[in-house]
Amino acid sequence: MFIGKVKSPVVSTVKHLSYTSRKLLLIRKVHPMTHEEYGETIIAVDFVDAGEGDIVLVSQEGGSARKILDDKTAPVRSFILGIVDNWEIEKMED
Repeated sequence: MFIGKVKSPVVSTVKHLSYTSRKLLLIRKVHPMTHEEYGETIIAVDFVDAGEGDIVLVSQEGGSARKILDDKTAPVRSFILGIVDNWEIEKMED
């Protein structure tokens, strides 16, 4: 699971049946401490109606995504499970 930023929607006219009527978004990871974007972008299925620029919580557990889609053969790995309004990380004392 990671925090990411929605970069843009993904439009596809030809796709696997599991993606039919599903919103796909391009996501880039956000470092939890610095709030800076990093790494490669990924495609995630949107279940929470996120939009471009939103900070989201993304799961990369394919088994969970397939259960939500109710399709054991769906080629889905990443999905958005929440929109993040704000977060804080408390400094742990040694």
